[in-house]
Amino acid sequence: MKLLTEKDLIEGCKNRDRKIQAFLYRRYYSDFLKVCFRYSANQQDAEQWMNDGFYKIFTRIDQFEYKGSFEGWMRRIVVHTCLDNLRSAIYKHSSQLDEIDEQKAAELKDNDLHSPIQNLSYKELIMLIHSLPTMHKTVFNLYVFDGYSHKEIAERLNIKEGTSQWYVNQARALLKERIPMHISKTMRYDK
Repeated sequence: MKLLTEKDLIEGCKNRDRKIQAFLYRRYYSDFLKVCFRYSANQQDAEQWMNDGFYKIFTRIDQFEYKGSFEGWMRRIVVHTCLDNLRSAIYKHSSQLDEIDEQKAAELKDNDLHSPIQNLSYKELIMLIHSLPTMHKTVFNLYVFDGYSHKEIAERLNIKEGTSQWYVNQARALLKERIPMHISKTMRYDK
């Protein structure tokens, strides 16, 4: 296949060219699977959510207006697909989101994760993030990895901004507790 420009890819997908769609899928498979895996409970869900995301990309490609990054546009669809699946799972299990008083959330300190995190591999860090409760993990991923503001998270998950801040702070606190324990465990096994 000749070297394709971004415009070639977009136009090919708009024309429902299966070869171009397959090329785009293969090109972003690994990147988007990593995004989905950060939100999902397992590999199977991550793969399903990624495929759902690609389906939305291919069926909504006409909505891309060449404003901003095409990859960013696709990534946003994949993240929103993950959130939709998480929300569906949460409602299926009749879980209710805890609302935190805005004032209490504002009083929470921003706990920093300092030097111990530097000793972790990416895979170990993702494993620790996966050990967080679902909402903590979701809000933490949206805020830290995907760069959403607390306002955007609150709107997307139908929670208050303060609740979003609380989840991020609690996730950081849990990670701050778990990282040293994980490091000490791995150091014992290395000896």
